Amino acid sequence: MTASVVAEATEVTRVIPHRFPVLLVDQVTEMVVGRTLSARKAVSANEPCYRHFGPDQPASELDYPSMLLVESWGQAAVLLAAWDHPTSDVRSGRIDLAGAIERVRFLRPVRPGSVLEHRVRMVRAVGDTAILAGETLVDGETVLEIGHFVVALRPVAELTPAVVASPRTDEGTPT
Repeated sequence: MTASVVAEATEVTRVIPHRFPVLLVDQVTEMVVGRTLSARKAVSANEPCYRHFGPDQPASELDYPSMLLVESWGQAAVLLAAWDHPTSDVRSGRIDLAGAIERVRFLRPVRPGSVLEHRVRMVRAVGDTAILAGETLVDGETVLEIGHFVVALRPVAELTPAVVASPRTDEGTPT
């Protein structure tokens, strides 16, 4: 399908199970299903990662954590990989697993007030596994590059342990 899609946070949560405060994609601004996706995330000083900072904290100490920057881009990547197979509840249906990430480059810090623009490209999709790549920009300047990100979409039933019945005595109580 080549139709462009625009989705607000409510539509994003239809596709991935993340909710506040771990939902790190605010809006999908453009998508060619199965090929490319652009998404936004506004970085705010009110986020949990800044909770321990005081009001007089110098801006130079308010760098957005790199792990959250990668997580936000990764959520955008999973949106592209899983758009046609949404799972808003990980207890049923499918789980989206990050399998590997390589060639990650952080090019400059991101601070509160920045709007992240994630750009994701499908490199290859084989069955329920996808390889994606892309970057994140702030004000047109690249702040993060991702060489490859592997996501596997697996049925939850394949990942949960089988329930093993406990041995019982004649009285019906476990041994």
